[in-house]
Amino acid sequence: MNIPESPLPRIVIVGAGFAGLKLARRLVGSKYQVVLIDKNNYHQFQPLFYQVAMAGLEPSTISFPLRRILRSDAKVFIRIAEVHSVNPERNELNTDIGSLKYDYLILATGAKTSFFGNKNIEDMVLTLKSLSESLLVRNTILDHYETALTESDHEKKQGYVDIVIIGGGPSGVELAGSLAEMKRYILPKDYNELNPKEVDIYLIEANNHLLPSMSKKSSQRAERYLQKMGVLVMKNNRVTNVDADFVYLQDGSRIMSKNVIWTAGLEGAVIPGIPREDLVKANRIRVDRYQQTPSYKNVFVVGDLAYMEEPDYPNGHPQVAQVAIQQAKNLAYNFKRLHQPGYVWRPFSYRDLGTLATIGRNKAVAEFKWVTVHGFIAWVLWLFVHLFQLLGVRNKLFVFINWVANYLSYDQALRFIIKPKKDKRSELKKSKA
Repeated sequence: MNIPESPLPRIVIVGAGFAGLKLARRLVGSKYQVVLIDKNNYHQFQPLFYQVAMAGLEPSTISFPLRRILRSDAKVFIRIAEVHSVNPERNELNTDIGSLKYDYLILATGAKTSFFGNKNIEDMVLTLKSLSESLLVRNTILDHYETALTESDHEKKQGYVDIVIIGGGPSGVELAGSLAEMKRYILPKDYNELNPKEVDIYLIEANNHLLPSMSKKSSQRAERYLQKMGVLVMKNNRVTNVDADFVYLQDGSRIMSKNVIWTAGLEGAVIPGIPREDLVKANRIRVDRYQQTPSYKNVFVVGDLAYMEEPDYPNGHPQVAQVAIQQAKNLAYNFKRLHQPGYVWRPFSYRDLGTLATIGRNKAVAEFKWVTVHGFIAWVLWLFVHLFQLLGVRNKLFVFINWVANYLSYDQALRFIIKPKKDKRSELKKSKA
């Protein structure tokens, strides 16, 4: 990896999401050598992936180069690598660019999509857990609309234009609302040969209510918004299988669609080498109130991968950005004071700042400790909270301009089908290997 030896203790952080990046930034200027490892050279703002998928934002406006954020400290090193495994007994991390010794290891790899063991569904659906996946969703839907224009068979045409979203959490609800607005405002302009009334958007949820992390009142409000926008909400129904043409449901029915997007279920992105006894439900790693794992006191976990119980959260914290950010801040606070005589580590306590979900133009739900709001006020709150959390003044400005333009024009100007060219050199190297 070519990381220089140093008399300072080495902290290795795996993952540059909300938790990993916040921790690295808080350790800038500290008495540690910090190594941040991620498979991408940029931080990506996950809450707005769906807007990239719906052609509302460019990928560059919700991503930010890691080296630009952390270039102020010569003791901070960034390596772009795939982590293969960890050997906690030897304090060693193994990657595709070499191995690295550590004094402290911080796992901030987050969560990945869970398909609950159904490999066939995994192979057939689209997901929204990265910028590249968001672009694939955008390309697929627009490409299928182009194909529908040339399809004379009505039934086959329906398969190209109808969209199925599996999972009624915040991602599914926000995506469904965005698609409904695309159907209402964009299709009549760009695809006037298609009848928007024939385009169906399905939102399928296995539970009896949407937004399971929010109250029943907010769930019902979100469902009413979606139904008024023309989304077909199907609750208490589970997807059993997906093939090239149909989505099969538990009640025996099926939906014809080639646009199937999976937003249901998360599991921890665990690195091989972590003891199985440290894992709990959904592949999260159990930690104490100081983010330490049970088996190794120099291995810490922050963000979506961490499972921590505290009095107000006996079943662990919600897998949201605010938990990750607050955990990283607390861990950085402890590391900075670790070598002070008599210092006692500060335990983590989550402070809930509220939960928000947007459904569409002037439609959102927001819950805070003492109050619940919906409609235009909640929508404005959602806009400013997400705008504030974006990295970089340029990104904030560009996103704000995009939102204002889209709001005034009822249009989006980024509907490009970008198909990446295959690298023949890489394919040639693989064939020779």
